[in-house]
Amino acid sequence: MNVTNAAQRNRGTIFVEDASVIDVQSFPGKQFVIRLHAAKCAARATAGSFIHIQCDETIPMRRPLSIMRVDVTEGWIEVLFKTVGEGLRALGNKKIGDAVSVIGPIGHGFVPSSERPRTLLIGGGVGIPPMVFLAETLHEDNFDWHPLVIMGSEIPFPFDMTTSAIPTPWLADEISGSMPLLESWGIPSRLASLQGYDGCFRGYVTDLARKWLMSLSKSELAEVELFSCGPTPMLKAVASLAREFDLACQVSLEEFMACAVGGCAGCAVRVTSSDGVAMKRVCVDGPVFDAATVFAE
Repeated sequence: MNVTNAAQRNRGTIFVEDASVIDVQSFPGKQFVIRLHAAKCAARATAGSFIHIQCDETIPMRRPLSIMRVDVTEGWIEVLFKTVGEGLRALGNKKIGDAVSVIGPIGHGFVPSSERPRTLLIGGGVGIPPMVFLAETLHEDNFDWHPLVIMGSEIPFPFDMTTSAIPTPWLADEISGSMPLLESWGIPSRLASLQGYDGCFRGYVTDLARKWLMSLSKSELAEVELFSCGPTPMLKAVASLAREFDLACQVSLEEFMACAVGGCAGCAVRVTSSDGVAMKRVCVDGPVFDAATVFAE
């Protein structure tokens, strides 16, 4: 598909919107969750899509941020970010009522298959937001999904951890730390870290995921699909895990980008499929891809 056709495909789905800050929450590790009133973006966002936000009027380059939650009725979206650099530091200093320019929603999101209702969602660091969005999407769907969310972080998690009341018989009882929001939806979540946080599995998210996968029967494994977002080394490990258990796997890639709407091709990645090798833009061709096409053996 050429650039002109790509632009036509996304016409009417990506908007430039003057958003306003509704709420700002700060967490250890210079992490922030900001809620923005952006009704057009909220109405069209899907799990895996993102926004390109102007952090401050004095900073020309925008920053891509994954959407964590939306409320279509109230017209808001939430994003999570860690302050790295001048731009996100300025965004973290925003106050309620401040105006920010947002382009979004951008990109193709996750597409779970009803043939594989046992959905395993794996998020690492600032890759957690798309997993929360996908979990909420599954929770609100009428289909009988069976999600499990695994999240990893090497800094304190960007929420106040709670002890889960949802049993996970495949795991030791002391590994009971979970995200309160997911707990309120009845979705089991478990946390992994190498930092020795109370209630967390000591190891990588893929080690924790493997424990769950090994507890399943052959027929149960046939119903599993993986979804993941996080740093590239983690995504490579998730793709390898999917190959190990012969599972379908969708990953959301994180790449630096300038325009975020397909014009500059600065976020292009190599993708291999049955049609051959091609360079795909993470912004408009992704950010979600079949893991096997991006992380080949």
